[in-house]
Amino acid sequence: MIGFLFQSFNLIPQMTVRENVETALLYGERPRAEWEKRTDALLERLGIRERASHKPGELSGGEAQRAALARALVNEPELLLADEPTGNLDSRTGEEVLSLLMELPAEGRTLVLVTHDASIAERADRVLTLSDGRLESDRSLR
Repeated sequence: MIGFLFQSFNLIPQMTVRENVETALLYGERPRAEWEKRTDALLERLGIRERASHKPGELSGGEAQRAALARALVNEPELLLADEPTGNLDSRTGEEVLSLLMELPAEGRTLVLVTHDASIAERADRVLTLSDGRLESDRSLR
């Protein structure tokens, strides 16, 4: 299973944080009775459980990105694809989100992160550099 984390969050504005996270569960095989427990656990871990009833327009950028991360992780994907996940965030909030993402490999998940920020890329185990859609380099850092 694959989770997606978008730079622009892609939260549905008419839905609450909880509803946005649970949309990913619509396509899974988990029983509906499990949805609230899974959602609450993730929102708690990401520090936004108290924002579960808020709509995206009522969130800060960091809260919106955490809600999007919860949605991406709620089905426990083996692979998470993250497109510039800190691009729309201030440096402090970006660091918080990045720290959360960097925990995923220790949980047995694969993280593929797209970034233009060399300092973020340096935290990876492996860096592929692309230019105009072509592979320029492939380096292992660990």
